[in-house]
Amino acid sequence: MSNTTAALADSIALPCGAALANRIVKSALSEGLADAGNAPTPALERLYRRWAGGGFGLVVTGNVMVDRRHLGEPGNLVVEDDRHMAGLRRLAGAFDHVDTACWVQLNHPGRQSNPLARTRPVAPSAIAADIPGASRPTALTGPQIEEIITRFAESAAVCEAAGFAGVQIHAAHGYLITQFLSPLTNRRDDEWGGDPVRRRRFLLEVVRAIRDRVSPEFAVGVKLNSADFQRGGFTEDESRDVVSALVTEGIDLLEISGGSYESPAMLGSVRASTAAREAYFLDYARTVAELAGPVPVAVTGGFRTVTAMHDAVSSGDCDLIGLGRPTCLDPDAATTVLRQPHSRLAVGEVRVPFASAPMMRQLQSLVELQWHTDQLHRLGNGKTPDPDRAWWQTAMSTMWRTGADSLRPKRGGGAR
Repeated sequence: MSNTTAALADSIALPCGAALANRIVKSALSEGLADAGNAPTPALERLYRRWAGGGFGLVVTGNVMVDRRHLGEPGNLVVEDDRHMAGLRRLAGAFDHVDTACWVQLNHPGRQSNPLARTRPVAPSAIAADIPGASRPTALTGPQIEEIITRFAESAAVCEAAGFAGVQIHAAHGYLITQFLSPLTNRRDDEWGGDPVRRRRFLLEVVRAIRDRVSPEFAVGVKLNSADFQRGGFTEDESRDVVSALVTEGIDLLEISGGSYESPAMLGSVRASTAAREAYFLDYARTVAELAGPVPVAVTGGFRTVTAMHDAVSSGDCDLIGLGRPTCLDPDAATTVLRQPHSRLAVGEVRVPFASAPMMRQLQSLVELQWHTDQLHRLGNGKTPDPDRAWWQTAMSTMWRTGADSLRPKRGGGAR
């Protein structure tokens, strides 16, 4: 992280030699716009052309899976080989004539796989997630872990061949890599778990495998939880140790987020005092400034006013600003930020009025997440966002996409 005063419009150099045109990042948002074969569609390409013209320094795709047997949700794009190369090249080509880099976010859901999937989910340990519809996963064997690492590397190599500028490894929000990092979900006592050093080995091996397959100028970033916000889980101290280890592996960008779908801090489920400061994870980001060294740090979650974004970057608390949900209603959000210094970005205000108290937080978070997905589908279909869309319309579209079970609460506190 740089110690010099920076502005949002300033370019920033990455360790791999590439540079980003400014400090505004369109962070990953799961679009759900791939076809039945998990290939890119015209709607997905149309959506990314909208963001390509939005003035961002970097656009990160959402939730591209490395194994089609394990999807986070229906409509995930899958890159496990070159079978969709033509579509991937068209998607990357949306950025050919703009000064915006596009990276592919690579992910494996682990136990957070789609509840309607025919394949039983896998995880470091056989512990089910405390979310509606979750089933008990199968604990991965050593050879299976090695195979997933190879999948990440193969996916990255295909992304480079397709013309993307980099990849981001998703190590946040409760997905597989997070499951390896957290003592709540990794109860192993072999070389992949048992203490913090062994729990972070999976992530480091993924980084190493990708680096071995791509060219030196191809960017490799990591999205990392500051913590998982659960008692006995992945802590900020452990996260800082992971940051130090990642820096020695030569990553090019560290994006800070936090939480999981059990404790959705990334969706604003934080203390009111934190939400009032806008950036949910900025306090943590300050503590990793020296640890990150030459690796730029982006913070995503809660930024709404240009003033807060400017203050975070100019003070050196972070190097880049990640924007997620605001880009669903304003695909030109970066242009808005850079040209309107007193503006405030909007996000959807949707509330479920009839949810019972025990299920309120998870159901509210799910509907809010899907409400923004609905906006992405509108953009992908050539329409404008609909900020007045009702919660019940989103509930109907969610059931259409993922099945009625996706909105059904668990009973008795246990996962099915």
